[in-house]
Amino acid sequence: MPQDRIDALGLPPGLTEALRRLAQHQASPARHRRPVGVIGPGDADGQVYADARLIARALAAAGMAIVCGGRGGVMAAASQGATEVGGVAIGILPEEDERHANPYLSVALPTGIGEMRNALIARSAICLVAVGYNMGTLSEMALGLKWERPVFVLHGELSLPGAVEVADVQQMLGCVVDCLLGDAASA
Repeated sequence: MPQDRIDALGLPPGLTEALRRLAQHQASPARHRRPVGVIGPGDADGQVYADARLIARALAAAGMAIVCGGRGGVMAAASQGATEVGGVAIGILPEEDERHANPYLSVALPTGIGEMRNALIARSAICLVAVGYNMGTLSEMALGLKWERPVFVLHGELSLPGAVEVADVQQMLGCVVDCLLGDAASA
């Protein structure tokens, strides 16, 4: 079943094969239990929204859970992409309740700690995928880098030392899958 979901993405053969290897790893006892953080602006639309959705869909099809801030824009796109293929989308919300949670979340975690929830996203993720940017995204990226999380950036307008900038969705997925499979090999 995961193979069918991966094949349905219509990605190039090399990337499809890499996602299949990740899916095999995720079906094993040694699977990654931590999610991939998908971060970006809450007001994103258009190409940024579409790219975040496809990235999350591909990662979820390969068995990865995603974690995000749980609201709109990139967060909703990532949640939508993940749940469309039966994956898990975790939203760490800044509010004390889930009223503002996007409708695609599998799990909504209201924290009541405001933007400090960005630290929880960065700390909990195995790596961070930034699609677009705003000040909140930059804070998550900086914290991720401080905590030695790999950070990958698409549609970013600012460069942070240590973050890997990519040109498109395919390059993003290639980098993230390589990172995840590399972590699996070293575990």
